Order: sequence, then C-alpha cells, then structure tokens
Amino acid sequence: MTVTTPTRNGRSAPGRPPTALELIRRADATPEASPAKTSPPQQPSPGFSPEQVAALAAPLDRANVRQREQGRGKVAYLEGWQLIAEANRIFGFDGWQRQTIAVRCVAQGERTIGREQRSGWGVTYTARVRVTVTAGGLPPLVREGTGAGHGIDTDLGQAHESAIKEAETDAMKRALMTFGNPFGLALYDKQQREVTGSGGAPVTSGRPAARPATAPQPNGRPQPTQGPTPLAGAQPRALSPAGQTPSAPTAPEPAQVPLPADTIQQLHSTLRSLPRPLLDSLTQGFRRRFQVPDSAVTIADRIILQCHHDWIETFLVQHSDTRA
Repeated sequence: MTVTTPTRNGRSAPGRPPTALELIRRADATPEASPAKTSPPQQPSPGFSPEQVAALAAPLDRANVRQREQGRGKVAYLEGWQLIAEANRIFGFDGWQRQTIAVRCVAQGERTIGREQRSGWGVTYTARVRVTVTAGGLPPLVREGTGAGHGIDTDLGQAHESAIKEAETDAMKRALMTFGNPFGLALYDKQQREVTGSGGAPVTSGRPAARPATAPQPNGRPQPTQGPTPLAGAQPRALSPAGQTPSAPTAPEPAQVPLPADTIQQLHSTLRSLPRPLLDSLTQGFRRRFQVPDSAVTIADRIILQCHHDWIETFLVQHSDTRA
C-alpha cells in the first residue's frame, strides 16, 4: 500500500484526497468557457420609412383637386383613381389592401331622367370599406370608412352598378383620408392651408399634372402654357420652318393619350398580383425607360399614358413564363 505525504508546494501527494483549499485553487485556475458570441437579432423597421413619412406629411397639390356642384355651392374632392395611385406610390403595390366589408341598398324607386323625362330608376347604396396598410415591423394599420353612392339610369341593373361602385369608392376615400393630406385630409380644412399651388396649375413636385394648363390665344384656340419638363416618354412638339409653334395645337400622338381610370386600376391590380422578383424587374425597367427619378418611391402614379400601358403589356408578354 502506498502512503503519500503533503509536498511543499501545497499539492497533495498521490493516494490522499485533495483538501478543500486545493479544490478552491483548482476551480480558480480553470478558465471559464467564454460564451458564444451571438449577433443581436435584426430588428424590423419600426414603421413607415422617412420617404413615406415625408410623402404623407406633404401638402396636397391643388392640381389634383376637382370640384363639383352641390346645392348652392361647390365641393372640392379627389377622384378615386388618384387615391389608389397615391396609395400605390406611398405604400407600395403590395403594402396595402382594400376590403369591402358591408354594402347595402337603402333606396330604390322609379323616376324620370333628363330633359326628355324618360322613365328610369334611382338607386342608393351605402358601403363600409376597410383599408389595411403594412408599415415596416408594426402591426398592420387598419382604417375603415363609410360612404354612399347614387345610381340613376333607365336600366335598373346599370343604376345598381353605378350606386355600388360610387359607395365603395366614397367609403375608400374616407378610410384613406385618415393617412394624411395626399388622400384628401387637407380638404377638410375650410381654409385649405395644406393645399398648395393655384387651381389648374401644373404640378411642380415632379409628378405629372392631371391636365395640361392652357391659355387662350387671340385666334381663340388654346395653346399650352409654359410649364415643367414634359412627361417621361413624351416627344416635344415639332416647330415650323420659321421656328415658331404652329397656331393650332396638333392632336396628341396615340402613345401620349391619357389612360382611362378603369384601365389604370386594372394595371395596378395586375402589378399587385405579380411575383416579387418579376415586379422588381418591371419597376426597374420602367424607371429606365421613362426616366423616373430615384426619389420616386414607386412607379404607380407614373402609369397614366398609353405608352406606359403598351410598355407594361409588352414586358408581361415577354416574361409570361415567369408569372406563375
């Protein structure tokens, strides 16, 4: 049997259990395992981007405002397609959605229509629309609005269709209005302090005006007034040999004809349904082709002319195999 004795360095010799002091010294001498370095989790964007915040806080351009007779006065409003274009521009094609959650016919009756006093129908609907917007890492923002629509037509079905569409559009306007001036909030201020520009003036913010401004000439024919740079893709008017603009305006080229509102909405719906890679490719190509500035958040509000429609249709045909 082997007997051990303590050594001078304080360590126990073989055969003897370690003392409490030796166990403490061994524990102090053992290096602790360094914790694994982990990268902090990537936090999603807290909400709207700075560009989106700036767009939502920007004043409303008066060139987009329309007026209609109501009672003894006039009412300022924004057209439905303009609000859809603004939502696509600010939130993105895939950043918002609209849902009709209630629609009800509240009135229907026979009536006479027009100066000819033709027999027809008058129909009124109410609708409630929900708008949901995705803003970075925040929970979806949900806004709702209620609106009414009236349809008058000799055909009862057409009267119902007109009333339903108007009610849905009116409710969507009231829901989107809560997001700020670009959606008509500025029009609720009687003094319209957040509406900039003069009535009918061209848009100076880089976005195309809804209609070109015109000025009367001695010959009685309107001539385009001096304004901002022509729309992307538009061709300048040809000058006469003497270097003067012809006295009568020439008809616009077919490619420069403005698109109807329903066609614009159909294009927006088509783009929203595209796969993300294909949508990104289309957006980049459209920006290059029509010289859309990088400061523009989306291309939604730039799709207004026949040339834009033709280019998008050609692109989708060429990439039809990737739309699945």
